[in-house]
Amino acid sequence: MEQLFSQLLSSLKGIWKHRWTGFCISWLVVLAGWAKVYSLPNEYQSAARVFVDTQSILKPLMVSMTSVPNVEQQVAIMSRTLLSRPNIERVLRMVDLDVRAISPRQHDEMVDDLMKRIQINGTGSYDIYTISYTHSDPRQVRDVVQALLAIFVEGSFKGKRGDSEKAVQFIDDQIKSYETRLLSAESSVKDFRLKNNFLLPREGQDYNGKLLAASDALAGAQLELAEAEQARKAVEAQLGGDEPILATVGAPGETSELDSRISALNKNLDSLRTQFTEQHPDVVATLRLIAQLEEKRQQEKQKQPDPSDMARQYSPLYQQIKVALAEADAKVAALRARVEAMQLRHQQLQRQRDAVPELESQLGQLTRDYQINKDNYEKLIARREAAKLSGELTTTTEMMSFKIIDPPTMPQRPIGPNRVLYYSATLVLALVAGAAGALGLAELRPTFLSPADLRATTGLRVLGTISMNWTEDEKRRQWRDRIGFGAGSACLLLGYGGVMLYTLLFQ
Repeated sequence: MEQLFSQLLSSLKGIWKHRWTGFCISWLVVLAGWAKVYSLPNEYQSAARVFVDTQSILKPLMVSMTSVPNVEQQVAIMSRTLLSRPNIERVLRMVDLDVRAISPRQHDEMVDDLMKRIQINGTGSYDIYTISYTHSDPRQVRDVVQALLAIFVEGSFKGKRGDSEKAVQFIDDQIKSYETRLLSAESSVKDFRLKNNFLLPREGQDYNGKLLAASDALAGAQLELAEAEQARKAVEAQLGGDEPILATVGAPGETSELDSRISALNKNLDSLRTQFTEQHPDVVATLRLIAQLEEKRQQEKQKQPDPSDMARQYSPLYQQIKVALAEADAKVAALRARVEAMQLRHQQLQRQRDAVPELESQLGQLTRDYQINKDNYEKLIARREAAKLSGELTTTTEMMSFKIIDPPTMPQRPIGPNRVLYYSATLVLALVAGAAGALGLAELRPTFLSPADLRATTGLRVLGTISMNWTEDEKRRQWRDRIGFGAGSACLLLGYGGVMLYTLLFQ
């Protein structure tokens, strides 16, 4: 500790020895530094504070109708992207700063300088944003902040309108695509129904029920046919037991028999026509049998040599049996035709029943495709309207409002540079530089200022010291030297005080 104190004392003595050198260095540094600080241009700052009110009554009203835009996020994103290069270039054009740039390099430098000097601060809890800009031109400061404020408000209102328009365009393209699919599906369903209309089951109809009813009707008709055949066999058996009584040779018995059968069939035909239409199987079969008998009667008449020949005569019982046989044949023929028609109908229903599941599966697939396309088409129509409404909500002024708390103004007093701090720092630096210069000179030209320094340096014992006896002229010279150094130091401090006073009063 004593050695450190001794070293410090030795350094102070060296600085004092070369004090005028340090004094000159301090004055040079302080004058140069103060001149540099004084030449620094004034900096003006203009700021604008804006409050964004995002609490709109439209939000709860429109939440069930469309997607409500997140205006808070929209404003926050705009505040973060406000200092993008396109926006800064737009600010340059708005305040006519771009005309000052005579080369692309200068233009880029102006853009970079603006981006460095602009500050945007926001409070997320209160939605208050502050836009500030610092420059040496007060008018430019106000104009730049005003332009930034306009871009901020405009960009916040625009928001995602471009995204909404793209979404609407995409949905329109999808609607056109689904409209084509829907028309194609409708055409496919219509063509399928027209092609298979007679096979597709109608409301209240079932092929299983129809097939069961047809089977019951066929069984009943077959039973009636079997009964009619048995009845005809019984009549034929009776006819085989009775012999006709012929009065003369060549009597027309066969012709009378055909006439009787034709007459009986005509009576039966009249009875059938009262119950059925002309296309009924019984009516068709009876007409066919009558036509066959009439043809046979014509053939019999052509075989007779003379129509005036004496006809054969039969007994009345024989004639009745013949009539009954003819009726039995007609009934059997009608029932047989009915059974055949019912069999065909039964087979047709069976084939249709087997084909219906496949047709229903195909129709179900077509209908399912049509329904899916229809549902998607209707959903897209609703989404398009919702997207359009969402785009309108994004740009409407009712969703959020801007209230400018502090508009940008032209500053009257500069905010910088901080000359008080710079002047003080320059003075401190000058004093340090003077002391360092004096100490450096003392180290370059070392002297022993005390016996202790001599003993420490040489390692020899110091026997004694001789004091200097100053003359009166030398003492007056030393006194003037001290007064001059003190006056110079006082002038330095007074100069510092004057500079500070001028700075505080006029700048």
